[in-house]
Amino acid sequence: MRTYWSRLAANLEPYVPGEQPKDRTYIKLNTNENPYPPSPKVIEAIRAAANSDLKRYPDPNGDALRNTIAAYYGLQSDQVFLGNGSDEILAFSFSAFFDPDPDRPILFPDISYSFYPVYAHLYQIPYRCVPLHEDFSLPIEAFFQKNGGVILPNPNAPTGNAVSLSVIEEILRHNPEQTVIIDEAYIDFGGVSAVPLISRYPNLLIVHTLSKSRSLAGLRVGFALGHAGLIQGLNTIKNSFNSYTLDRLALVGAEAAIKDHAYFQATKNKIMRTRAHVVSELEGMGFYVIPSQANFVFISHPARPAEEIFTQLKERAVLVRYFKKPRIDNFLRVSIGSDEEMSSFLQALAAIIA
Repeated sequence: MRTYWSRLAANLEPYVPGEQPKDRTYIKLNTNENPYPPSPKVIEAIRAAANSDLKRYPDPNGDALRNTIAAYYGLQSDQVFLGNGSDEILAFSFSAFFDPDPDRPILFPDISYSFYPVYAHLYQIPYRCVPLHEDFSLPIEAFFQKNGGVILPNPNAPTGNAVSLSVIEEILRHNPEQTVIIDEAYIDFGGVSAVPLISRYPNLLIVHTLSKSRSLAGLRVGFALGHAGLIQGLNTIKNSFNSYTLDRLALVGAEAAIKDHAYFQATKNKIMRTRAHVVSELEGMGFYVIPSQANFVFISHPARPAEEIFTQLKERAVLVRYFKKPRIDNFLRVSIGSDEEMSSFLQALAAIIA
């Protein structure tokens, strides 16, 4: 009953995650989860930590995990921030770095992560969507205009295409007074990370998640990398909201995942090989496939409407993501599953197209 809601809550249009139906068993290719289990070392660490210490609060700063992440990326621990998934970090970032100034709207692509406008509305921050080119490439110069900050997914979601490090640096050079956030949720699947730019640009914040390439979507751990001053701003917001955003099990599990570099490399390389095979098969069926550096592909067929394909795949117990939005309402986003899952997907798709 909305009678007691605030005006803000009543006017919000919340983010809608990919569906999680429970009516039957599906091949689930709609939420960009990793098809492979987390490192066995993660499970071992969590089991070891599931003891009587759970009666104690976790380390509010997550120092052990921050130190591990800092060492992995060649940074200092005060350049690392931890959060309950990258979505929480993005929410904190909107509050920490963007102002509700109507003369200085923040900028992000018109086709990108659909949580960005939700956060903007939540914090009443004006924004301007930068239209991507027809091929979904980024119009770099559009990010040189007056603004209150920039947020950019790289690789982009839901298209999967990525921009080069030189493009990121060009945007940073033209926005020296604003915070530039690069959302690298999918960077490990073929993109080039902007982490090397942190030492030269104090206004650069990079956001990562362990949900995708580390197979930990169920653990809810994300982290941000940047200048110590930016990290301090995030901590100010976090500690004004909830000092204990990560529990003991999440902290030790995430640390084990970061440390098991060999397992991480093996599973992400499997996904990239599967992606290359799937792209070849899709193109052979006549699909237009956006070049992807993510763990999903964005596809369209010239003769069959995307919504129709989506519906028929679901009838065959295969879930993909359909966005009924302008410019992309004839595209499907398909997560890269295991080889077996993708084989079943391709067989179902071939039957539909035929």
